[in-house]
Amino acid sequence: MKKVFVLFAVFTISLLVISCKSENKKETKQPEKKALAFSLKNAQNSINWTAYKTTEKIPVKGEFKKVTITAGGEGATIKEAVNGAEFSIPVSSIFTNEASRDSKLKEFFFGIMENTSLLTGKLVLENDATGYADITMNGVTHKLPFAYTISENEFKLEATMKISDWKAEKALQSLNEACKDLHKGADGVSKTWDEVAITISSKF
Repeated sequence: MKKVFVLFAVFTISLLVISCKSENKKETKQPEKKALAFSLKNAQNSINWTAYKTTEKIPVKGEFKKVTITAGGEGATIKEAVNGAEFSIPVSSIFTNEASRDSKLKEFFFGIMENTSLLTGKLVLENDATGYADITMNGVTHKLPFAYTISENEFKLEATMKISDWKAEKALQSLNEACKDLHKGADGVSKTWDEVAITISSKF
């Protein structure tokens, strides 16, 4: 009888151990993370800008060749993917199709600013047509309002940036001095405008 009891006890303990191990395995198993439908990291992103020179306000066009999504950027819809996305843009990726101009922008404009090897920001969509970007440049974070559209899997925003909102007048003066003759119009006045038009597009 005693042997039967001992065997029963061993059998019961074995069942408990097996049961505990089984429960532990169930607890540690992680559910698979499903990929969301839209991702800014995988989208075709373009960042174009237009600055202006001379009193006549002649446009100078350029772009940034590189952007990195540093947080967010995924969603079940395009709007969800864009809203709250954080990004960084290396100023070294600036491109105007003219090497001497690119060099001057890096040295005499961005190079004059505080801590501006990168432009960083966060996109916030307020409704179905407008939003803003919290842009950090020259050590200053400031809101850049924009209008946007979503059409045929493309997100597109347009905004106008005033350089002085980022306390970068010194950098603007530095650039104008470096490009003094090139920014001189028919009236003989050299001028670099405190205004830059921004267009950003993301094709999913």
